[in-house]
Amino acid sequence: MIDWKRISELRDEIGVDDFGEVVELFLDEVDGEIALLRSGCAEDALESRLHFLKGSALNLGFRAFSILCQNGESAAAAGRPQDVDLPAILISFDASKAEFLNGLPRLTAA
Repeated sequence: MIDWKRISELRDEIGVDDFGEVVELFLDEVDGEIALLRSGCAEDALESRLHFLKGSALNLGFRAFSILCQNGESAAAAGRPQDVDLPAILISFDASKAEFLNGLPRLTAA
């Protein structure tokens, strides 16, 4: 679900102090987009929201979530927003975020 190698690489690339800021920014921005999806996203905004979420997820190692966002983005881009499995995307985000937050102390202690 989480690509811990990617997260470790990112932390090493930007440094421990900046990594904390990146994580905070990521969670703030993605939580905001997720809230918009939960409240009912207009079909014409779905592709761009999922594109944003996919890119953000890839940067911070949310592998399974990014795949679901990619699939949804592709469906929306093809004019099939009804094929976007929004419940699965939201469940994956919640599970990925929980796993990430639970595992983060081990990564930052390393």
